[in-house]
Amino acid sequence: MYWSEFLTVALIHLLAVASPGPDFAIVVRESVGYGRRAGLFTAFGVGAGILVHVTYSLLGIGLIVSQSIVLFNALKWLAAAYLLYIGFKALRARPADPASAELSLSTGERSGRGAFVTGFITNGLNPKATLFFLSLFTVVINPHTPVPVQAGYGIYLAFATAFWFCLVAWLFSQQRVRAGFARMGHWFDRMMGAVLVGIGVKLALTEMR
Repeated sequence: MYWSEFLTVALIHLLAVASPGPDFAIVVRESVGYGRRAGLFTAFGVGAGILVHVTYSLLGIGLIVSQSIVLFNALKWLAAAYLLYIGFKALRARPADPASAELSLSTGERSGRGAFVTGFITNGLNPKATLFFLSLFTVVINPHTPVPVQAGYGIYLAFATAFWFCLVAWLFSQQRVRAGFARMGHWFDRMMGAVLVGIGVKLALTEMR
């Protein structure tokens, strides 16, 4: 009965999640810098962040945030500050000696918990995700659709997001790919830092429409 609606939601989500953004940048950075385990945990964190958006959308809190300039700006600045912090930290990366670089490439120095939290915060604080899920649950999904069905959509979106970024993590954590980026040395960190700073600035300039 709800298959048509579900397929519409799934298609819109696929187009949204495939578009490069802060989630993509942070998963790539973790995967290349710390390896597959860190990349996968970051992907799981991003997927868990989706559940936050789904929950407040179902509770109607997303509508309140979208209509309050103060709340929206607070969320926006928190997200922007977090991305700018990570970005500027990466921009300050210094050249490492070949021995330590090789060791870092083979073992990694990142806890699963730290990677998960990074992915969770990056997605959970994204105000653009707030607006996306608000429009999804108020415009695309029929308001008469039972809440359990809507919750089912949300669970699918969380798992689909985690799966997508697990694929991204798997791709960018392959030894050849990591070795290629490792040859760039600290310039890769600086490049990703510039990307994150750019996304943070763009996020800070986001306005409610």
